[in-house]
Amino acid sequence: MDSMAKKGDWVKIHRVLLEPSQRAPQVPEDTARVPLEMRLNGFLLEETAVPGQEVGIRTLAGREVRGTLVEIQPRYTHTFGQPIPELLEIGIRARALLEEGAEQ
Repeated sequence: MDSMAKKGDWVKIHRVLLEPSQRAPQVPEDTARVPLEMRLNGFLLEETAVPGQEVGIRTLAGREVRGTLVEIQPRYTHTFGQPIPELLEIGIRARALLEEGAEQ
């Protein structure tokens, strides 16, 4: 993996949106103690950049946003967990019920 991003590369930025002192008073205490942070992926607008540098990106929605470059070519690491057997079969059963109803 390159440690320098080029214009147009897919990158992730980080930005603090609200410091703890700026949080709304109705926010739960444990939430109010930490800043509200944003992590956002987009295409790099600068000619080159390295992690830690403030950069601009263009998101897939076309928004231009600035933040600190944290990752070049970020991967998605989330999953939806283990398959649930009942949910795997529900589409098959629903289709069968719909076909059965169409025949009547």
